[in-house]
Amino acid sequence: MSLHALSTDAPGEVVILSGNEAIARGGLEAGLGYAAAYPGSPSSEVLGSLAPLARDGGFYAEWSTNEKVAIEGAAAASFAGVRAMTVMKADGLNVALDPLTSLAYSGTKGGLVVVVCDDPGAHSSTKEEDTRYLARACHLPLLEPATVEEAKEMTRWAFDLSEAVGLPVFLRSVTRIAHARGSVVLGALRPPPRTARYDLKDRFITLSVFHQVLHQRIAQARARFEQAPFNRCEGPADASRLVIASGPSFTYAREAVRLLGAGDEVRVLKLGTTWPLPEDLLGAQLRGARQVLFLEEIEPFLETEVKSYWAQHAAALGPMTFLGKASGHVAGSGDPGVGELTPEIALRAVGALAGREVALRSEAFARKVEQVKLGELAPRALAFCPGCPHRASFWAIKAALELDGRQGVVLGDIGCYTLGAMQTGYFTLKTVHAMGSGVGLASGFGKLDLLGFTQPVVAVIGDSTFYHAVVPALVNARYNDSPVLVVVLDNATTAMTGHQPHPGTGRHAMGDLAPALPIEAIARGLGLPTEVQDPLQVDETVESVYRLLRTDGAKLLILRSPCVLLPSVKRLRRAAVDTTRCIGEACGCGRFCNRAFSCPALVWDRALERARVDEVLCSGCGVCIDLCPREAIAFQELA
Repeated sequence: MSLHALSTDAPGEVVILSGNEAIARGGLEAGLGYAAAYPGSPSSEVLGSLAPLARDGGFYAEWSTNEKVAIEGAAAASFAGVRAMTVMKADGLNVALDPLTSLAYSGTKGGLVVVVCDDPGAHSSTKEEDTRYLARACHLPLLEPATVEEAKEMTRWAFDLSEAVGLPVFLRSVTRIAHARGSVVLGALRPPPRTARYDLKDRFITLSVFHQVLHQRIAQARARFEQAPFNRCEGPADASRLVIASGPSFTYAREAVRLLGAGDEVRVLKLGTTWPLPEDLLGAQLRGARQVLFLEEIEPFLETEVKSYWAQHAAALGPMTFLGKASGHVAGSGDPGVGELTPEIALRAVGALAGREVALRSEAFARKVEQVKLGELAPRALAFCPGCPHRASFWAIKAALELDGRQGVVLGDIGCYTLGAMQTGYFTLKTVHAMGSGVGLASGFGKLDLLGFTQPVVAVIGDSTFYHAVVPALVNARYNDSPVLVVVLDNATTAMTGHQPHPGTGRHAMGDLAPALPIEAIARGLGLPTEVQDPLQVDETVESVYRLLRTDGAKLLILRSPCVLLPSVKRLRRAAVDTTRCIGEACGCGRFCNRAFSCPALVWDRALERARVDEVLCSGCGVCIDLCPREAIAFQELA
């Protein structure tokens, strides 16, 4: 990231930015005064780009404890006449919906932009979710950028729209925009005003009587969408074949038309304002069309909305055939409504629309691929980083449950430690849902004793998750005396999303020192018995988990060891295998010791027919030393 490119006031200069940086720049050009977010890929870099610039730029930026309070803080700024932005991933929007649906009724004052980043294909998420349906449910205007440049321009325009109609405005990005890079023409920076003040004549109250006002405001947004610069049509006006696309799907559609040489037969309508639909513009483009193809991510949102509009105006528009995900004509990676829309999928779909043969690869290229022989690649599972303390934590939990013998159930959550449901975590986690859900589920399981439930229950959470969503569930477990063990994997950072600070780290987003709020102090304040243990002390951790499983009531165990990727964590030693002690395949874990311990630094040396430690990957955590049954691994001190 280039902070200079984001902060330079050089209108007309062309710079290279990521989509997330472009959104941040759009906020700066709009006079942003307040920014709040909770980290979540693919959205994290928006606030991450703004925070270092906040102090010199005269605005405020924070990593909030969760998305609900982030949007509430941004709403407060809006009520005081300040332009504000809140940023989250698709999952986070679910957390923020309660205040957001209320803001739609109460209205806002200063421009309020809600940036939400969807993750088609679930590259860095547990699920792929199409938040356009939630924007519609909230009755809030929705914008979708198709390029990195447009992400900046659309963000700036969204603030103007928000103030014009008195509503929060959604800006929906996706992974291929958020993490792409592109040329951006800078506009002038606009400093935030120094006039933040709540006018006592203003009232922002959620009442059902304002429902009609909300519909009036949406009608105003629709009218502005008719003239929005982000909607346009390319191709012959009289073409009977029409492609309607939004987001990056538009660039795929335009490329497909060009590659197929179908520019004289196919029109492409780009919609950047996708709810409410600009109906006059849409109606004008549908006239004369007989086949309409939809290219969008993830679900058939536009397809459904446009078909609904056509059904109301069919007599005037004439008969049409609609092709898209709902009809099954636009295939996803599995089901038509699953996964990313790729350029290849778009090319096939446009080719079918235009009646053109599609050659994704030339015959010469295909032959060349067949001739290239790849070497044998070792299978690799999703794994914790080498030296990750979570590996030791899950080993200890699994071992303690085996010793306990009552078939204990381990419930998971969202974070790095979600890998505890897979090989790298010894398939320990049995449920994974939303942030904080593990403790809520555990509380429920713990009260099933009246129905014959006798299995012990363990909920595994992360430190950032603790502050985000766990405290209410802990209060519930304590209040209802549910016999659960909550294990906090405290690695001193929000590791999965890029090491952002949280209330336990002692730092704010803008780099200032902050009062650290220790997890154990909060838990003990709730009356929960609480212990702290180093998970890399494997035997002691197994003993602690086993003992707590045998105690009554709700209790909390903090397994504290810093993330190995933190700059403050230095390698002082690494593990090394004594080949005279390692007996290879004759050992109980055999040549798959790297799989048994699930550490990428522990590999099988084919030449030696023994285990070997990769010197570059090994962080010296010592888990393999504690677990090797033949004591064939020892520490080697580093200079």
